[in-house]
Amino acid sequence: MRHDAILTVRVAQIHQETPVVKRFTLVPVGTDRLPPFSAGAHITTYAAFDGRVLERNYSLCNHPGTRNVYEIAIRRSDNGQGGSAGWHHHIRVGDTVHISPPKNHFPLSQRARHHVFLAAGIGITPFLSMMAELRARNGLFELHYAAPSRSYCAFREVIETSYPESRFYFSEEGMRLSPNVLCGAKVGTHVYICGPSSFIEAFSQQAEAMGFPKSNIHAERFTAPTPENPRPFRVTLRKSGRDVEVAAHETLLAALLRAGVRVRYACRAGGCGTCELGVVEGEVEHRDVYLTDEEKAANTSIIACVSRAAGDRLVLDL
Repeated sequence: MRHDAILTVRVAQIHQETPVVKRFTLVPVGTDRLPPFSAGAHITTYAAFDGRVLERNYSLCNHPGTRNVYEIAIRRSDNGQGGSAGWHHHIRVGDTVHISPPKNHFPLSQRARHHVFLAAGIGITPFLSMMAELRARNGLFELHYAAPSRSYCAFREVIETSYPESRFYFSEEGMRLSPNVLCGAKVGTHVYICGPSSFIEAFSQQAEAMGFPKSNIHAERFTAPTPENPRPFRVTLRKSGRDVEVAAHETLLAALLRAGVRVRYACRAGGCGTCELGVVEGEVEHRDVYLTDEEKAANTSIIACVSRAAGDRLVLDL
């Protein structure tokens, strides 16, 4: 991220959406206008907690036509790496925070005739701006939203008021969101999925099995999938001949950045393709949702933020 691209905003309001979700209203500092954004966009926040600056991505929840305010919602995770807990416990009204301009790796399809949104938990956030945009232009959509309970369902009252046709599924009440909601979908329907990795993977696979083209299935994730029993490996940079060791619980991207190698990146969750690198030798364990099956089979590139070596060594075109 270029230093001149970082924006400074002030926390104008904090609203407790649920016992574990807070909504933060951010306003510009030194100007009255923020960069425009499209439905489904997110920002990266750079907040310092305990002497560490943590980068985190959060969807913009407000209407895309708004230029004087950004809204984000953050679910507190006490078992995470400190980002969400820091926002919940330390950020106060009046604080200033650095953020990136909006980026969108989860846009609305312009070809879709109908949009089906499948949300679980905090995965509701990108759909708020999407529904606002579609309602403004009379687009066709439906929302299916799974949450633990009514009290833990963020934005429930807003959704019930603005989009009363939406359907909720509360596990506490024995209600379960099933892929059956996709049965009978008309030609031209696009499916959008956001929530925990297991939710995304299950519904993406089910949608594909039900006959949806891959190009009609869209997913947004802000956390990278956790590999099972990861092993350390070595990468050789072909152009310099330099070796970089990647620890078992370290991503390839993190290892390269630690070694001072300049690599472009954005989402850090395997969805945008910004950190794609060429592979000269070695087999890749692909864990991204960006490359096609054909590109993965070709084994000529790797998404450095999530994918790893299948063996002990890779040679990269760097």
